[in-house]
Amino acid sequence: MIKVLLSGCFGRMGRAITEAARESDKIEIIAGVDIATGESSFPVYKDIFDNVEKPDVIIDFSHHTAILPVLKYALLNNVPTVIATTGHDEHEMGLIKEAAKTIPVFFSRNMSIGVNLLIALSRKASEFLGLDYDVEIIEKHHRNKLDAPSGTALMIADAIAETREKTSYVYDRHERREKRSNEEIGIHAVRGGSIIGEHEVIFAGKDEVITISHSAASRSLFAAGAIKAAEFIIGKEPELYSMDDMLSEII
Repeated sequence: MIKVLLSGCFGRMGRAITEAARESDKIEIIAGVDIATGESSFPVYKDIFDNVEKPDVIIDFSHHTAILPVLKYALLNNVPTVIATTGHDEHEMGLIKEAAKTIPVFFSRNMSIGVNLLIALSRKASEFLGLDYDVEIIEKHHRNKLDAPSGTALMIADAIAETREKTSYVYDRHERREKRSNEEIGIHAVRGGSIIGEHEVIFAGKDEVITISHSAASRSLFAAGAIKAAEFIIGKEPELYSMDDMLSEII
């Protein structure tokens, strides 16, 4: 059994991973970390350094501002780490990349295999369609999501941008009174109700529109992806791994 230290265990995704782990014969959550309180079948600490268990891997589904203590603990104890939290700023991303020089780190803004297939299809479509088609990305999430646009929307935009010589992201047009440029990728965020996660990529050309979309029906698919990532990263060399790396090994 792979022993997991779960950071953010009382959050929505933390609870989803806990539930998925109960049904798994490959992983076991031996401890959790969270500033909140609640009932749990495993010990939970407010400070990750209070943990006395010996994990094989850390899964971090907490908040992007908690990345520093998570990485410090992982580096001190040489523990492979799966980072599934979104919203990291440039400094925090720098910490993640630096840690990956010493320990294996798996980082993805979205743990869904379906979403990552959407990203791959969007990249391929952009390669074929080029600048003759305008690109707009619409993401929808529940009313309590803190970051906007979603990390997944940015992953999609970044994948499309890789196929272009020059790209600019446009998040808000209400003050702009000008024609849309070919270089733009429009990114729009919708927040409301209990929407788990929906992403739509629109390629709008002359006389036709091509749409690629993904809708999440439950958080269990993200939990399953995080668990697969934890299984994947065990025994790997220090490096920053992504969903592409895992999929290339599975497929």
